[in-house]
Amino acid sequence: MAGDQPVCPPQLLLRGWGAVLLSQCLSSVFSQIPDPELLPTDPPKKPDPVTSETVVFWGLRLWQVIGIFSMFILAIIITLCCIFKCRIPRTRKEIEARHLQREAAKKYANTLETVPPLNELTEIPGSAPDAAVQTVSEQVEAQSTNSSQPSLARVSEEPPGSITLPETG
Repeated sequence: MAGDQPVCPPQLLLRGWGAVLLSQCLSSVFSQIPDPELLPTDPPKKPDPVTSETVVFWGLRLWQVIGIFSMFILAIIITLCCIFKCRIPRTRKEIEARHLQREAAKKYANTLETVPPLNELTEIPGSAPDAAVQTVSEQVEAQSTNSSQPSLARVSEEPPGSITLPETG
C-alpha cells in the first residue's frame, strides 16, 4: 500500500467543513459589530413639544402672545378702515349714491380751481389800483383801530335787547 493515500474518516471531514463555515459566519457577524470607541454617545434630548401652555417670552404663554398679537393686528386694521373709509357698500342704492357723491366732489373741486384769487375779486374794474372793496375782516380791523375805549363802554351800557349796527362811513 505504498501508493495508497491515507483515507480521512468522514466525521473528521465534516468537522473540518463545520469549522470553516463557523469561522466564516463568525467573521461576517463580528464585522457588523461596531467598535465601542466609534459608537455615538447618547442621542441629544428632543426639545419639549410646543403647546399652548409653553412659556414663550417675558413669562407669557403662547396663547397669550397670540392673543396680544391678534388684538394688535385687529386694531391696525380697524384704524386703517376708519381713516380711509374702507366700508363695503351693501346695496346697489348705496353704490350709486357713493358714485354720485364722488362725481359731485370732483365737480366741486374743478369749480374751485376756476375761482380767481381773493385780491382779484376785491378789485373794482376800471378804477385805480388803490381803490379796492374792503373785505369784512378789513372793515372790522379798520373799525377797531378807529374806535376808542368810551365806545366800548357805551355799547356795554345799552340794554341787551337792542342791537345797533356800526355805521360805515
